[in-house]
Amino acid sequence: MSNEDISKAAHNAVLAVSEEAPADALPIRGYDFDNGVDYNALLSSYISTGFQATSFGRAVEIINKMRAWRLSDEPIADDDTDEERDPAFRKNTKCKIFFGYTSNLVSSGMRETIKYLVKNSMVNVLVSTAGGVEEDFIKCLGQTYLGDFTLQGRTLRGKGLNRIGNLIVPNNNYCKFEDWIMPIFDQMLKEQQEDGVLWTPSKLIHRLGKEIDHPDSIYYWAYKNNIPVYCPGITDGSIGDMLFFHSYRNPGLVVDVVQDVRGMNNEAIRAKKTGIIILGGGMVKHHICNANLMRNGAEYAVLVNTAQEFDGSDAGARPDEAVSWGKIKADADSVKVYAEASLVFPLLVAQTFAQVE
Repeated sequence: MSNEDISKAAHNAVLAVSEEAPADALPIRGYDFDNGVDYNALLSSYISTGFQATSFGRAVEIINKMRAWRLSDEPIADDDTDEERDPAFRKNTKCKIFFGYTSNLVSSGMRETIKYLVKNSMVNVLVSTAGGVEEDFIKCLGQTYLGDFTLQGRTLRGKGLNRIGNLIVPNNNYCKFEDWIMPIFDQMLKEQQEDGVLWTPSKLIHRLGKEIDHPDSIYYWAYKNNIPVYCPGITDGSIGDMLFFHSYRNPGLVVDVVQDVRGMNNEAIRAKKTGIIILGGGMVKHHICNANLMRNGAEYAVLVNTAQEFDGSDAGARPDEAVSWGKIKADADSVKVYAEASLVFPLLVAQTFAQVE
């Protein structure tokens, strides 16, 4: 090969001609701090920043679509009932938002962000773990404190201190929780025996929200606003410990999970449009997605977690995997934000739910 041929081949390889960008392609451009510090403009610039900043920007767009949708946006279907054809009914029928979160977020200061959404009836169905339920009540009875990720377990155990990441929960808080919840269980058992009340995890949480009667509580506001809270793993935490102790002290209380499966699935089936927002993974993610399978998938989905998909975990799965199962619709607006929720979810709320309509 001659020098000319070598030069030409290298030139063609390095300087290959590009296709023209589509007319609607978004140029990459970040925030210019020469314009001062404007947090709304800063967060709005994320959509054109790239990487996970763009995923954040997409999450903002999708949540705002969930919030804005009304049945009146859709054409009247041939099988719509007379009620569903009524203009006022269509205008007032909104997207049902399923909101799930793991227990560590309630242990953290994220509890206040979650409480804001529930207090203001901005979400329609809650799903959490046992810890995500009990930690809310326990925080009404005692404080959780800032610690450090490096504190030694052996030392903490000797002092009766429990570590959740860099948070510290005194074990006395769980003693207070036992003193508070046991008389409630006694009364629930009495109502089961005398009045035939069939308790489910959601009814249990509703009752505890009523009993705590505390404005800092997520589940107090869920009770006040009649927002259902589902927790299929209700025994996997301190509440389970208390139910275990109660089964020896005053046996007989039954908590039926089957009725809640019916209730949760019907929440999805009966909705005209659904959106899902899930912080973390595991049970809460699967429970929400599986309920939406019953209606052939959600129309909107925002997932926030740090898990990767290489191990096949439910937490790591991208929305497209849920599409394959029929849990998210094939044409849904969906995004996964690879980020730690305590860092980004308050910012998501600031750009969506907290915006003045």
